[in-house]
Amino acid sequence: MEEDSGTPVTHDSSTYVNDHVGFCGCIKTFPSDFVVTEINMHGQLVNEIATDCLSKSGGTLSDQSRSCQQDSKRLRLSPSELCIEEEYFREHDGDVHCPSDVLHSVVEEGKEHSVKKVLECYHDKAETLDSLLDQAVREQLRQFAYSIKDMWNLKSEPEVFSTEFSLGPIPEKTVRASLHGAIRQEYPFLATITKSGEIVVKANQDYQELCKLVSEEEASGFLKFLDAKLENSKFAFRPDGNKEHRKKVHHFLSKKFGKLVETKSFTDSEQKVVIMVRFREKNGCRKRTNAGSREKEDIYTAFTLQKENLETLEAISYLSSELGVLPSDFSYTGIKDKKAVTYQAMVVKKVTPKRLKELGSIIGKKGLGLSNVHSVSQPLRLGQLQGNHFAIIVRDLKLHSDDCYGNLKERVCEAMEKVKKNGFINYYGPQRFGQGQNIHTDQIGLALLSGEMVKAVKLFFTPEDSDDPVNKAKKYFIETEDAKGTLAMLPDFKVRERMLLRALNRYGLNHEGCIQGWLSIPHSMRIFYVHAYCSKIWNEAVSYRIKIYGTRVVTGDLVFSTEHIESCSPNDKVHVITPEEEMANKYTINQVIIPMAGYSVQYPTNKVGEWYHKRLAGDGLQLDHFRLPALQLNVPGCYRHILRYPHDLSYSFLENNGKDVRPGGDYLRDLILHLSVSFWLDPSCYATVCLGEIMKCDL
Repeated sequence: MEEDSGTPVTHDSSTYVNDHVGFCGCIKTFPSDFVVTEINMHGQLVNEIATDCLSKSGGTLSDQSRSCQQDSKRLRLSPSELCIEEEYFREHDGDVHCPSDVLHSVVEEGKEHSVKKVLECYHDKAETLDSLLDQAVREQLRQFAYSIKDMWNLKSEPEVFSTEFSLGPIPEKTVRASLHGAIRQEYPFLATITKSGEIVVKANQDYQELCKLVSEEEASGFLKFLDAKLENSKFAFRPDGNKEHRKKVHHFLSKKFGKLVETKSFTDSEQKVVIMVRFREKNGCRKRTNAGSREKEDIYTAFTLQKENLETLEAISYLSSELGVLPSDFSYTGIKDKKAVTYQAMVVKKVTPKRLKELGSIIGKKGLGLSNVHSVSQPLRLGQLQGNHFAIIVRDLKLHSDDCYGNLKERVCEAMEKVKKNGFINYYGPQRFGQGQNIHTDQIGLALLSGEMVKAVKLFFTPEDSDDPVNKAKKYFIETEDAKGTLAMLPDFKVRERMLLRALNRYGLNHEGCIQGWLSIPHSMRIFYVHAYCSKIWNEAVSYRIKIYGTRVVTGDLVFSTEHIESCSPNDKVHVITPEEEMANKYTINQVIIPMAGYSVQYPTNKVGEWYHKRLAGDGLQLDHFRLPALQLNVPGCYRHILRYPHDLSYSFLENNGKDVRPGGDYLRDLILHLSVSFWLDPSCYATVCLGEIMKCDL
């Protein structure tokens, strides 16, 4: 937890699932009292890994490790790791190409993409549409498409575009992918989405907006180019001599499609200025013709990071500053506690093992350490771990003030056995929200979701009650809004803050400027604040669920289905409890899941679902607020079990002189006892929450 040990964390009685009495104690008196060690996909503690477990050929990962990394997406969606936070991408992985009517706008690079091949591929797609839809549905789709086009041509109000057309259930994912591409190629003014196994077609609002800036032919050509994803290709708009108009086009494309493409103005052979568009390169996804460039791009170095009394993102900011790379060049499996000694796996891009090892003598003064440095072939992903191991000292054990006649050691033993058997409510811990700080991360997340970009920036720079250089700089910014002056005051290792300030200095402290500021920091850091808000809502939802229903499984609750779990989407795996199943006690509370708020999750159909909608509406949010195209963020939501269990839980008592006292030993009333606890938890579970259930006291 990030708060001091003296900062109370209040638990209401309704937040517990066990009926034991509990006890009191202090955690995190010293950072070494709270040791967190990641457990990798092989079940190894990351601070005990030997480099010889890796392949000797070039230092790359072993076949087993590589297989785990390649399967990480499947693992993130497995029931054992329900709430790994990731973006859902459009369901389209075909290799679609451009039709003949826009070939004049596509600049090809490479002989493998000849005009003949492009036309052949496009005709294949047209044939696919005919072969996958029967004639009646094909005709209905055509009529729907042209009714939308007619309404657009008549400049009808936007409300008319709320009409949708469903192609009906299409269970096979590969068929859906082919249809998505084929429909969008033939009708670029339509958008397609998947809802519960059905393809739903509706008007493409991006097409309508783009047509206000360019011709209909250019808009159609661009959207076909965008959907085709033709490797090594570019799209050119018609020559445009109006600089202000070009700026509007650049801005629109960056705002709507900046995650996929980048734009630049060029002077063609006729000395006319054209806007050129190309796809952004993604590591490992595009071929490089220059061998030297490829070798440079493929440099990944893995290491185990040890940190003490430092946030994970702060540690990354400091390391990136020392190495001269971006914070986004670091990948990791999860955020670790601040007031603790933690060991976690990391991978950094564009840095050799030799260069990283040179930092060893520099970073020690920052409470950082590096070990197990070696080359790997790819970055890490969130949730790519089996869990975290915790070794914790709880100091100064005492009975609760109202427990006058209890035996302290008996209370401890009872609590341990209860939680070992019954588990604990799987709350997000206070470190998720920055408890003890003036501004919590969930407040920043709500401002971002609400589109209040300036407010979010000011919350981000709200200082704490101290006079260190960082908080002095923050105070100066809040008082003066002088981004350039604040930059001069801010330490170099505060990389996030400096990147945001540089953007604000360039674009200004206004809505658009603040959007550019947020876009300047890595995606993982932007999404962190939004997820903090969603985590807070999840905590409140679970408390409400336990308060009104207890540990009974009731009609309308959600569980994961055990049928066809590998072949369907996450939402298809969710099953709603029926009255008959409630009566038969078919499911237990440890199977019940609660959704994390997002635009594509299913909510319970009982009072918990009603609570969600009222709670979000109270913050001024609707489901569409969880798509943030301006910030290139999407929050589809996910699912998280109500209960979790500590694994391999063991404990022993320590006297004030550090001597080990076994649970069954004698206890002297005048002797101060401490408790040594060891266990491991699944990913995204919090040891402080587990301890809260065990002790039932303010931590």
